[in-house]
Amino acid sequence: MDFQFVGKHYAARTHEKMQEVLMDPNAGGPSIHYYMIRGGKDQRNVTVWEPGMISGEYIKTYGHYHVGQLDENYYILLGEGVALLQKRAKDANGEPLDDVIESFKAIPVKAGDHVYMPPEEGHLVVNTGNTYFVTADDSPVNFDEANPVSMPGHADYEPVKRMRGFAYYVVEKDGKPALKKNPLYKEIQSEDLGGLPVSN
Repeated sequence: MDFQFVGKHYAARTHEKMQEVLMDPNAGGPSIHYYMIRGGKDQRNVTVWEPGMISGEYIKTYGHYHVGQLDENYYILLGEGVALLQKRAKDANGEPLDDVIESFKAIPVKAGDHVYMPPEEGHLVVNTGNTYFVTADDSPVNFDEANPVSMPGHADYEPVKRMRGFAYYVVEKDGKPALKKNPLYKEIQSEDLGGLPVSN
């Protein structure tokens, strides 16, 4: 076992950073939303979410699109949540459109489940339970990067930042998870809401 990168394994996503993609960026929240311990494709990466809500929105990861033809597998270890996957439509030159989604999918998950994140599909995961939510994934890590754990080079966060989150937010409605449309998106061409209701 090579221990030279142990000091780079851990990162945490702060409330200040998450405000960029929250439904209500001015709402208060926990100082840390989730914790990341990244070991890479072979050793796996472990993420732990805090439970709770911020102005009715469940705590989530920031969300990103992969750079290149990278796919990823998520294994749910503890708790329950919702995985959101979305693929951007492309313009006439083949460039992705941030505000037009070709396909959107919401997948309710619980401990023991596995979710496959295909290439070119953005994804984020939400903790909808009352405990920590814990996953392991097989995304690669290049520890020679400047910020390999918190903001890895294979992940593009900027389109999500520009749109202040994904096409839907996961919110609480009548004590259960529901979806609320992000008004910055112009079009969703196809969607599978995973049986979740839509909140106004």
